[in-house]
Parts: sequence; structure tokens; C-alpha cells
Amino acid sequence: MKKIISILFMVVSLPMCLSVNAQRVIIPLSCGIFDQSSITDKPARGPIDPPTVYLEDYTLTFEADHPEYILYIKDEDDAVVYSTVVSTTVTEVVLPSYLSGDYEIDLVMGDWLFTGWINL
Repeated sequence: MKKIISILFMVVSLPMCLSVNAQRVIIPLSCGIFDQSSITDKPARGPIDPPTVYLEDYTLTFEADHPEYILYIKDEDDAVVYSTVVSTTVTEVVLPSYLSGDYEIDLVMGDWLFTGWINL
């Protein structure tokens, strides 16, 4: 009977242990203007709040209700190594596993640019 209780306890506690080991990290993003030429003919607007994006291993997770973004991943030479469109219905983007190191992440939404850094 003790063995059954011990096995049952291990089976129940295993998912909790696995979820503790997962490291979901929020990516701090700064906000800027993507197209500098577009600000001359438009009225000034206040700063916009950057989106909330999480990184866990090679998966970026976006909030469920977000606008469409163009995602750029750039290396230290400012070269784009990965890009994709993150539509409004997408909440997860899996980055290529061949990426390793520090990368700049850029999210473009119209005239707005959100920039941060990730380590893969």
C-alpha cells in the first residue's frame, strides 16, 4: 500500500516539478518610430505601450489580443537572420533551433518599432 501511495504521489508531483523548471521570461521592449519620414505629415502622438512578449526556450508567446506585427530577429551585425509576420490570431512563434547567442528582436507595427534583446 505504501508503494502505491508513493507512486501516486510521484505521478501527481511530476508535472509540478516540470513546470517549475520551465523558464518563461518576459522580453523588455522599448518603443520607437519605425518610419521617420512618416512623422512629418502626421500630428504628434504620445508614446504607445510596448507589447508583452515572453520567451521560453525557442518559443515567443504573445498576448491573445494583439495587433499584427512583423517580427525581425537580427544578429550582432544588424543582419536579419529570421523574419515572419505575426498575425492577430497567432500567439506563439517558434524560432529556428539553429539560432544561438544574443539577438535583437524587432516588432514592427505600422509606424511603431518595438526593440529588445533575447538570448537563445
